[in-house]
Amino acid sequence: MKVLSKKPRKQRKRLYNAPPHRLSKLMSAHLSPELREKYGRRSFPVRKGDTVKILVGEYKGVEGKVTGVNREKQAVYVENVTIKRADGRVKPRPIHVSNVMITSLNLEDEYRKQRLEAKLSKEA
Repeated sequence: MKVLSKKPRKQRKRLYNAPPHRLSKLMSAHLSPELREKYGRRSFPVRKGDTVKILVGEYKGVEGKVTGVNREKQAVYVENVTIKRADGRVKPRPIHVSNVMITSLNLEDEYRKQRLEAKLSKEA
């Protein structure tokens, strides 16, 4: 995504008003050092089924599977990361995508596998 302005206010506006086809690219998280070396890339979009490690915040160090993704909020929901509501119900806690690192990828989707290995074939 090309940045047209240096002003934070305008950058936030572009982020919040981004069209759906650009939101998936914004949902990228860092890859673990092992995956980074294996695939030759630094980050990749997070999907349901990936295993992530939380790097920042109250749940720092927690590792679990992604149970859901919210593109509008740029948040991921990780299993066993919950908050208790005032009425006693337990709700999944959203974690911003920039605060997680992908430790294992869900490669059931053939297209996703091709996207990952595309960079490797270009370098060879």
